[in-house]
Amino acid sequence: MKKLSFVFAAVIAAMIASCGNKTPKADLKNDIDTLSYAIGMSQTQGLRDYLTRIGVDSAYIGEFIKGLNTGANAGDDKKKVAYYAGIQIGQQISQQMMKGINYEIFGEDSTQTISLKNFMAGFVSGTLEEGGLMTMEEAQATARTKQMEIKKAQMEKVYGPWKKENEAYMEKIAKTEGLNKLENGVYYKVIEEGKGEVPADTSRVKVHYEGKLINDTIFDSSIKRGEPTTFRCNQVIPGWTNALTHMPVGSKWEVYIPQDQAYGDREAGAVIKPFSALIFTIELLSIEK
Repeated sequence: MKKLSFVFAAVIAAMIASCGNKTPKADLKNDIDTLSYAIGMSQTQGLRDYLTRIGVDSAYIGEFIKGLNTGANAGDDKKKVAYYAGIQIGQQISQQMMKGINYEIFGEDSTQTISLKNFMAGFVSGTLEEGGLMTMEEAQATARTKQMEIKKAQMEKVYGPWKKENEAYMEKIAKTEGLNKLENGVYYKVIEEGKGEVPADTSRVKVHYEGKLINDTIFDSSIKRGEPTTFRCNQVIPGWTNALTHMPVGSKWEVYIPQDQAYGDREAGAVIKPFSALIFTIELLSIEK
């Protein structure tokens, strides 16, 4: 027999008003009664674990039973269904959405939060599809832009000293003799001069590489793994694409990439912090046909 999904079961439980939290007493007078009880019990396998995962404190399990009884006895009362669907979604906003959004923008800084009041004003306007301060398209575009701006400002606040250190490093690189400059502040030193074809940005290439931070921390190395990597030139960070599309096959370069041509204000793995300039040794082995 197919089980109710716990999400659906939780919606049912939260959708209707209270009628008591007493446990219904079984009264097994016939086979239908027995079957009904057995089905009801079998549907709860794993439910307590699910309730824990969604934040239901076991000390308040009686409140859950109260809502469960009410929901199950609600029938087709559309008014109650609508009201408690709102409660259920509102709880998702409180327990999941707000926490997720705040973490995405502010990271581990729990003292920062977006405005719940204004979030709800926008949420209600979008639900009613009227009276909004902007269109849905404008809201989506504004959310993307403002989130990036605020997140960048937050990252600069947290990683400001590291950003300045990396910027100073790239300024020093720009003044170093013997280096060649590409677009957007990327520099390189030729270790071995290749004579082969230069790939386009859509070319698939096979390379050996090693990447490190300005403090010489190595964060990745196909050379140490002994396995070259194959990818399309436009599937990597901009600084890589820039270098590869100027690099003849057979070349080996040391490439210096400023943070805005790498990962910018984003973290990349456990080692690369926001605003990190990256140094790569890149050997272009071949263009894959």
